[in-house]
Amino acid sequence: MRERLIAAFVGLAVVVVALYGIPRAYIVADQAFYSEQRKIERSVALLAALLPDAAVNGHLTEEYLGELIQAGERIEVRDADDVVLAAAGPLLTGHSDDISVTRELDDGSIVTLERSGLTVAASVADAVTPVVILGVGLVLFSALAGFALARLLSRPFQELADTAGQLGNGKFDLEEKHYSVPEAREISVALHSSSAALSELVQREREFAANASHQLRTPITALRLELEDLTLWKETPPAVTEQLTHSLKEIDRLSTAVSELLELARGQRLSDAREVDLGLIATKAAARWERQITADGRDIFTLGGPLPAVINPGPVHQILDVLIENSIAHGAGTIRVVLADAGTHLSLTVSDDGARPVRTNIFTRRVTQGAGEGIGLAVASELAEAIGGHLVLGAEERTTFNLMLPKRELVSAWPR
Repeated sequence: MRERLIAAFVGLAVVVVALYGIPRAYIVADQAFYSEQRKIERSVALLAALLPDAAVNGHLTEEYLGELIQAGERIEVRDADDVVLAAAGPLLTGHSDDISVTRELDDGSIVTLERSGLTVAASVADAVTPVVILGVGLVLFSALAGFALARLLSRPFQELADTAGQLGNGKFDLEEKHYSVPEAREISVALHSSSAALSELVQREREFAANASHQLRTPITALRLELEDLTLWKETPPAVTEQLTHSLKEIDRLSTAVSELLELARGQRLSDAREVDLGLIATKAAARWERQITADGRDIFTLGGPLPAVINPGPVHQILDVLIENSIAHGAGTIRVVLADAGTHLSLTVSDDGARPVRTNIFTRRVTQGAGEGIGLAVASELAEAIGGHLVLGAEERTTFNLMLPKRELVSAWPR
């Protein structure tokens, strides 16, 4: 905005200078040339009064004539037969602005006074220079005035932009500012109203997330205690005890996932990063879903050996669950979980033989009429961003999701 205002002021000044200054410069130049011509005519009239006496007294010499002219002028005196009686001054070079005035004297002789075009052009330039300086000065002054005025006018909008940025970063306790510019004042009022509304909305969502988390933790804790009691019963067969122990681990993972989702809902960045093996995480994820996948007549396998990383493993587990579940529900054929070190980042890819989704907003939350579809991939993408990664849909023809995780320096030494 500031640059446009300055350009507008300078452009307006240039137009004004062009419309007034250029014609004025031509007028001044014509007046200066006419003035030079009038000077020559007056000088010739004066010479016509002096030269007859000089000729009678025998003073009509080059030295005498040289004292009567100025620099850049030439004078010639000829008799009635066009014979040069005396002359002084350099010959002219044929400049387009050369001025020449001839006058016949009383004795029939002719006097010619010439002024060099270079001298005339210099006089014209001296007359036009103030107009040019004034025009340049007006343009510079308009640029300075435009800069000052543009800064004054754009300052409220820059402050409003900063306020909008703070609002986007989650700072809702914004101070309402008052401006003399009506448009800026209206925007300030609108931003302040929006910040109050968003603050109330976010507070309600956080309260809802906290209440939902609390309501979920209570039955999860009760279920865990019941399953733990079942594992301690003597009547429980060893095979069932083993399965119950596995279920207890899944319940603990579910409880951790609820806590992490609550932190995400509160706008907190998930921390608790530690050294983990992404290969082991991928293997466990495939094992969790293997029974259901096999029951559908499909296969799942992982590719890639141990892949060390420093990251929070909880969100990675949840992201893999979402991607594998998505492949079960919407994909086809074998599900592949591939791990790789891409150099700049760690790559964890989940793919199947199904056709690539055609929707471009696949990671956008959607409200559907079905059984909760439209939120899983969005949550997975948000979890990836929360741990510093990024979840993207691959460009391959088959469905491929690529989870890109940051590489961080390991504290302990991993086997190579």
